[in-house]
Amino acid sequence: MTKPLALIVEDDPVLSEIFSMALEGDFETEMIPDGQTALTRLADVTPTVVILDLHMPGAPGQEVLAKIRADERFSKTRVILATADARQANMIYNDADIVLLKPISPSQLKELAKRLGT
Repeated sequence: MTKPLALIVEDDPVLSEIFSMALEGDFETEMIPDGQTALTRLADVTPTVVILDLHMPGAPGQEVLAKIRADERFSKTRVILATADARQANMIYNDADIVLLKPISPSQLKELAKRLGT
């Protein structure tokens, strides 16, 4: 059986790796280092879960989130915002499924992603 796909859209390579390791037992993970690459990749895949940083090069996280929410293909895709910017997170809180403020516990991320992915 194929594992559900989790896209990790995070420009910090260390955090991206930590998030990937936290999810890899339950998800097929793919790390994406910037917003523009995420937008391009979303044309080809329909992830179950997206871990999304707001402040990224290429295209901001809000643009990626808006694309996910505007496309019917992603109606079942769950988005976990992972950000250090509480003010900005509050502005788009209703568009995400969960908002986590950094630093994020890998075990917390894993548990929340598993719950959303099932």
